Amino acid sequence: MVAKIAPMLREFLQKESAGGIVLILAALAALAVANSPLLSAYRAWLDIPIVAGFGGFVIDKPLLLWVNDGLMAVFFFLIGLEVKREVLGGELSSWDKASLPLVAAIGGMAIPALVFLAINSGAPENTAGWAIPAATDIAFALGILALLGPRVPVALKALLLAIAVIDDIGAITIIALFYTGEINTGYLGLGAAVFVAMLALGRMRVASAIPYVLLAILMWAFVLKSGVHATLAGVAAALTVPMVARGGARPLEHMEHALHPWVAFLVIPIFGFANAGVTLVGLDPADLLAPLPLGIALGLLIGKQLGIFAFAWLAVKTRLASLPEDVTWRQIHGLSLFAAIGFTMSLFIGNLAFASPEQVDAVKLGVLSGSTIAAIAGFFLLRSALPPVADIESEASPQPA
Repeated sequence: MVAKIAPMLREFLQKESAGGIVLILAALAALAVANSPLLSAYRAWLDIPIVAGFGGFVIDKPLLLWVNDGLMAVFFFLIGLEVKREVLGGELSSWDKASLPLVAAIGGMAIPALVFLAINSGAPENTAGWAIPAATDIAFALGILALLGPRVPVALKALLLAIAVIDDIGAITIIALFYTGEINTGYLGLGAAVFVAMLALGRMRVASAIPYVLLAILMWAFVLKSGVHATLAGVAAALTVPMVARGGARPLEHMEHALHPWVAFLVIPIFGFANAGVTLVGLDPADLLAPLPLGIALGLLIGKQLGIFAFAWLAVKTRLASLPEDVTWRQIHGLSLFAAIGFTMSLFIGNLAFASPEQVDAVKLGVLSGSTIAAIAGFFLLRSALPPVADIESEASPQPA
């Protein structure tokens, strides 16, 4: 299995792991600033108004929404490229490869949502947040996983990546279906027309990235004004980029390779810094036991573990799927805890679900507490389930003739 992992996947995992560490530092910086005398400056920075447009077409939003609606559209564009590559030629390209992560991801999305709804059954004002604990932050998870070094099987990392990609597909679908407000059909029609033009470029196998990027920006602006969440334009734009273009060029892989460092080391850390700042001054332990943060924390910590591990076990026992070579059930248990780190996408969905600052702060508490406990527990559980470093080194060293 390890020998079959493509070099591009190895490079992706390495960059994502490093990006995850940068994201962790950005989140810690946001917490430090939000609990210091710099809090007012932090909030003022997020509220800076930024206006862009031409003629009567104007987009007027504070900096925070430019980050969440604009920069995150770049993140979703990269997700779209990754999803298309994985479906056409990667870990999701066949039933043999996709069956285990697909079943595990379904459990990892459904059970956390049910745990959240059960805890918030008496608080109907919170039920819009049911999808928050269903998400996985692959960058954060791989950043923590990188601390375990070469002991982690590449097959286990690939399985975690596949589950996270399917999670992303689920999150995109949920955002489109449940977190879209009033729709302006005129602007949506203009966005659809741009999408059709991009499809035509893809069908003509145009290799240059420039027309795709320019049209993607135009589609993003129209979709933003339509009322549909603008990040979905990023996904739609990515799906039009061809795997193979004229002359044998590979524009999808080229764009993904060029964009990934910017997303991993700039876009996601900026999002983390802008959204993770929550004031802990005066926080009472009872605040963490309120239905909203508790439902999110336990949805991640308990729901993800139960959903991913139980569904994966059932898939293997019913022969619907098979366990990757050199991967054990204890390692799958550790993986389920790493998948419970829901930072970026969970915070993103939380911002869509709630407008109240108090509820948004409660979401941050739930996401940060659940993800932190999952990261620590997953690290120690997986460390105990991995082979010693000496065994890895002896397998890698050449054997005498």
